[in-house]
Amino acid sequence: MNWTLEVVVVPVSDIDRAKEFYAGKLGFHVDHDTAFGDDVRIVQLTPPGSGCSIVIGRGAVPDMPPGSLKGLQLVVPDINRAHAELVARGVAVSDVQRLGENPSPTPHPLDNVGFVFFADPDGNGWAVQQISSRA
Repeated sequence: MNWTLEVVVVPVSDIDRAKEFYAGKLGFHVDHDTAFGDDVRIVQLTPPGSGCSIVIGRGAVPDMPPGSLKGLQLVVPDINRAHAELVARGVAVSDVQRLGENPSPTPHPLDNVGFVFFADPDGNGWAVQQISSRA
């Protein structure tokens, strides 16, 4: 039996600002933006090519302090290209960092060990890792 992670709740203070960041700056697809009266609103966004989405909102999502989620990680085949795209979109992102030595034989020296880091407007922390292919 497969167990797939499909949704992660990201705590934010301003739903519209977060939606603009994730959709407008990161290029996540807005799957839906649904309100149930004035007290409940759920926005689901999915990174391009991902099987896992994020949810931001109020009312029907767990109550966590905005900005308290750290360690979210995206994976891309080319960390330098991802870095350039984030910079072009106006995201405050770290330089490309090499964290250790590549543990797998691969023609790409940054595979598994190439990272960049950024935060959303509330301070939720994200990493982007290069993995160009999987076994």
